[in-house]
Amino acid sequence: MPKALAPYGSMMKPILISRIADLRAALSAPRREGQSIGLVPTMGYLHRGHMALVDQARGENGLVVVSIFVNPTQFGPNEDLDTYPRDLEGDLKLCAEHGVDIVFAPDVADMYPESMATTIDVAPLSTILIGAQRPGHFQGVATVVAKLFNIVQPSRAYFGEKDFQQLTVVRRMVRDLSFDIAIVGVPTVREADGLAASSRNVRLSPEDRSAAAVVSRALDLAEAMVAGGERDPAAVAQAVRQTIAGESRAGTPAVDVRLAATLGELDVIGAAPVVVLVTVPFGSVLLLDQREMAGAAGANQKRKTA
Repeated sequence: MPKALAPYGSMMKPILISRIADLRAALSAPRREGQSIGLVPTMGYLHRGHMALVDQARGENGLVVVSIFVNPTQFGPNEDLDTYPRDLEGDLKLCAEHGVDIVFAPDVADMYPESMATTIDVAPLSTILIGAQRPGHFQGVATVVAKLFNIVQPSRAYFGEKDFQQLTVVRRMVRDLSFDIAIVGVPTVREADGLAASSRNVRLSPEDRSAAAVVSRALDLAEAMVAGGERDPAAVAQAVRQTIAGESRAGTPAVDVRLAATLGELDVIGAAPVVVLVTVPFGSVLLLDQREMAGAAGANQKRKTA
């Protein structure tokens, strides 16, 4: 049985829990007392982007749970499951510095004690864009997130806007399945040169790391074009592709301009907010980034955060 929770502000290390039953036991008393619970689902190797989610959760909830689980069901057969970076000791240190109460780090056998007969497919959101490049990826994401929601039963759950399609999939799943959970999108945290913070950045070679800043510059251009009156999504996408193509170390990018609320296609950029989504390989590392921006009616207004 895990030890009792220490009050926030005691500067004690977070409780590390690895079993589902122990986590449920640890959360039962705070839930009975009416404490709100904030969940930050992660795959570990935490960085400033994750900590932005944690900090928002800390400010909005009585108790904060960070889950650390490299979920095998969202990786394809030729993807980077075995090489995905892991550093539980470093993760625990960061969680302690940011006031996390519980770190839930289950092993695969506890999360998937037998082959799953039930999966969640948020179609068609799970099969477009990145879902088309990585078949089965978002089914794995939606299923493990639903499991975590069932285990933790949080009041709020926090996701980064950098993984915009993932955030959209989770929001739709929550609506469709009537989860009583508020999904909070947190703006992308960027490095000094504009590169979106990501656990995968550590796998970039020094040369690719420097070159990868071109993605943020391309998104800056897209935002300036829309703000300046460009209404053709194809023209915006082509400008982003050309900018990235000017960096010799970048692979061929996938660039899409979609409606922000639904990821639906559009022929003309109108009044509704849009999002420009980019995936581009640098060496063996596939980087993702996005920029949400006001549509035609609000091109010169500051966008609202999710």
